[in-house]
Amino acid sequence: MSQTYELKAETRERVGKGSSRELRRNGLIPAVIYGDKQPPLSIALATKEVTMKIHAGGFMTTVAIIDVNGEKIRVLPKDYQLDPVRDFTMHVDFLRVSKDSQVSVQVPVHFENEEKSPGLKRGGALNIVRHEVELNVSADSIPEFLTVDLTGLNIGDTVHISDIKLPAGATPVIADRDFTVATIAGRVMEAEEEEEAAAEEAEGEAEE
Repeated sequence: MSQTYELKAETRERVGKGSSRELRRNGLIPAVIYGDKQPPLSIALATKEVTMKIHAGGFMTTVAIIDVNGEKIRVLPKDYQLDPVRDFTMHVDFLRVSKDSQVSVQVPVHFENEEKSPGLKRGGALNIVRHEVELNVSADSIPEFLTVDLTGLNIGDTVHISDIKLPAGATPVIADRDFTVATIAGRVMEAEEEEEAAAEEAEGEAEE
């Protein structure tokens, strides 16, 4: 799990597009904290701090503490919006969480030991079916990423979710099947050689 961090915020008395635009002009991001059977809380956060956290990675899988005028609230980021043109943060949604909270979160999948995969050594290709896996997990046990060890995998081998070690108590949201995360696909080198050979033949026929 990533290290918890803290952000300072202030409450927003006014909401709406006009208020949000004014906040952004002043270097702030509008945000909302919701959940835990409490009314939504509209807040404003420093744009620079939030953007740094987003670009650092693990933003959606790390519990944060938001200090709202002295009240410290444990949250998990659930969504954020970026300006499609200028790529700056427009808005963030946070979910209140406690140590006992169970949350649903998308966790990235990392692959290691590609050099120890006989299939990849022979020219096979790593076909990633799921770059992320959605888990039901305790808010305090969210992994930064899941790891797939490719050691010993050959062409035609498949990595299922059951092959990946999950944190204690974590379960996949998709629970009705042992779904595929990745496969070692057919030999890329052979396919390329066949394409080159076919191209050469076509050129030879054209010359004739």
